[in-house]
Formats: sequence, structure tokens, C-alpha cells
Amino acid sequence: MQLLDGKVLSSLIKAEIKVEVENWIAQGGKKPHLAAILVGNDGASETYVASKIRSCEEIGFTSTLVRLDADSTEAEVLAAVEALNQDPDVDGFIVQLPLPPHISENTVMEAVAPEKDVDGFHPINVGRMCKGLPAYLSATPFGILEMFQRAQIETTGKHCVVIGRSQIVGLPMSILMQRNTTPGNCTVTICHSKTRNLKEICQTADILIVALGRPEFVTADYVKEGAVVVDVGISRVPDASKKSGFAIKGDVKFDEVAPKSSYITPVPGGVGLMTICGLLTNTLKAARKEIYP
Repeated sequence: MQLLDGKVLSSLIKAEIKVEVENWIAQGGKKPHLAAILVGNDGASETYVASKIRSCEEIGFTSTLVRLDADSTEAEVLAAVEALNQDPDVDGFIVQLPLPPHISENTVMEAVAPEKDVDGFHPINVGRMCKGLPAYLSATPFGILEMFQRAQIETTGKHCVVIGRSQIVGLPMSILMQRNTTPGNCTVTICHSKTRNLKEICQTADILIVALGRPEFVTADYVKEGAVVVDVGISRVPDASKKSGFAIKGDVKFDEVAPKSSYITPVPGGVGLMTICGLLTNTLKAARKEIYP
């Protein structure tokens, strides 16, 4: 078993981006600027946004955080989106999800200018991805592809099973894994809450990508010997033995599954750190006008 260590890999990628930013600025390019809109004070969202801001500082980006109260109206959130759309210094921005229930995530995502949509959620970027055109890829799938590429994991001709069909991870991941690219060229099965014989399907997977948000759902009997296992889930589980009162768990029962895997991602320290690298890479592309000249 080999660990796909997101901590080590993300540090390497951020160091590479930092050098690219320095070279870009030395050639007269503007300092890349990433902004984030945070509505309310969800604990996980606060942590994630803070990590993005720290990463921006590390690699030489400018970062801006726009805070809105949890009871902000949808119109107020849309106004904040439009302000960033119109700000010429902002290269890309994200609206941190989840949003409060009274605000439509689809409405807000569609209001983001496609050329500044560094999360890759806008229908135009999703459509460009599906067509194999240059696009901002959703940050988590992007990070997983980087893991496969850097570890030189063979994907061509393999059976890839994706558990979860969210627009953020499961759906784009399934599309990217079947494209005629490297990594890619898999035969892909996408599973979800209505899938019958889920365990039996997972047992046929050469590559198993789990993104369903149920802690330790996938146990050893779901996984065949030698499979590559990518755990996207991250949940807080009550744990009285921890000072915080909770433990962080993935969707995969790591201690059981790891001995059967050829490669596996840990939680924490796996895919989550790579997601930020995807976001930073997209922002650098936005600053360079690589996707939308």
C-alpha cells in the first residue's frame, strides 16, 4: 500500500506555483488576485476559507474575503457577486458553499462571470469541460487528477467506480475519468443513493472514488485487492477523547481498507489539501487569461 499524501504533494505544487507567479510578475504580469464570498459563519467553511487565504499569502497572490451575514438576502449575495465580476483587479473568485437554505446555490453560481469562475461550477465551464475544451476544472476533481498523474497511476482501460453524483465532485469526476486523456480513458460507473448492489459494483473497481459524505461507509468488503482508493469525504464525528470533542473521518474506513489497496488517500491530509491547489492553479490561469483570452 502506498499513501497518496496530499500534504506533501500540495506543498510541492504550491512551491511550483510560487515560482510561476514570481516569473509572471517579473515579466510584467499583474499579481494574481483571488477573492471569496463567505455568507454566515459555518465552521467548516470558515476553516476552509482561512486555509485558502493562507495559501494565497504563501505563493504571492492577493486575497480578498467578502463577509456577509447569514441572514443576508439572495439579492445582497448577488450584488456582492456582481461587484467582484466588475472589479478589474479580481482575477477569480469563489462563493463558499454551502449557502444558507433561503439562497439558491444555482442562481448564485450562474451569476458568477465564467471567466472568473475559478471553482469551475458555472454551466459554461462545465459544458466546456464536457466538450474537452479549455475550462476551469472543479477544484477537487482537478486535485485528484494531479494525484494520479504525479504518482504515475495507470488509468487507461481501468474500471473506475465513483460513489456520489454531486455537481462539485461526483459528476465532473466521472466525466474527467472517461475522457480520452491521461489520466483518463477509464470505463466509468457512477453510483448513488438509488444504486442497487452497490457493494458488488465497488468490488469490481480498479479505481474507487468515494464522495458521498457518510463517515466510514466503505469498509474492506467493498474493495478488491490492489484497488486505488480515493476518499473525498470529510465529516466531523463526536469523539470525547479529543480536545475538540470530535474526530475527522472520511467516507472510507481507512484502517480496514488500506491493507487491501495499492494506493489510498488519508483523511485528513489527502484530497482536501489538493482541492486548494486546484483553486490556486485556476486563479493563476485566470490572471494569465489562459482560458478566456
